[in-house]
Amino acid sequence: MASRAGRLYTGAMTDGSLTHPAPQPPRMGSVLERNIARMRERRAREEAGARLSERVSDRVTAFAGSMTFVAIHAVAYGAWVAVNLGAVPGVRPFDPSFVMLAMEASVEAIFLSTFVLISQNRMMSAAAKQSDLDLQINLLAEHELTRLIGLVDRMARHMGIDPDAHGELDEIKQDVSPEAVLDGLDEAARQ
Repeated sequence: MASRAGRLYTGAMTDGSLTHPAPQPPRMGSVLERNIARMRERRAREEAGARLSERVSDRVTAFAGSMTFVAIHAVAYGAWVAVNLGAVPGVRPFDPSFVMLAMEASVEAIFLSTFVLISQNRMMSAAAKQSDLDLQINLLAEHELTRLIGLVDRMARHMGIDPDAHGELDEIKQDVSPEAVLDGLDEAARQ
């Protein structure tokens, strides 16, 4: 007993001395796990089905957005500038006016911006698909909730309960028209 009290006092309690097991982290529901797996599979299929030009563009864009790319350019441009300023003994300047450097940087910028635009177009297309999916899921959920509200209303009335104390029930029992919402957003944006 004294040794147990000593362990409790010093905080050196082991799992064997706990009165109940440590809680396990919550698990995702099987539906959520299945949905995540399906989304990963779909993404993998879409990436596998991408055109060669899109895959190349994505890789170039990923590399151009890395610190390795920055370091390579810092070293290369730094050496170019040092050589052409005459700061490197034994190496003759080949671009003392830096015209070739400016041209090289301009051509590189043109190609990099094109690769970035191609990648952004692909990302925008994927985001548009995701947005459409979100909208359809939200509309389905709204429709299901509307039906449930109607069912609860009928059940309450059958039990002799007035469920519409605030006078909003008729409005929320109707499906929302996505076109009406978009028209309302457009109208609000014009004001």
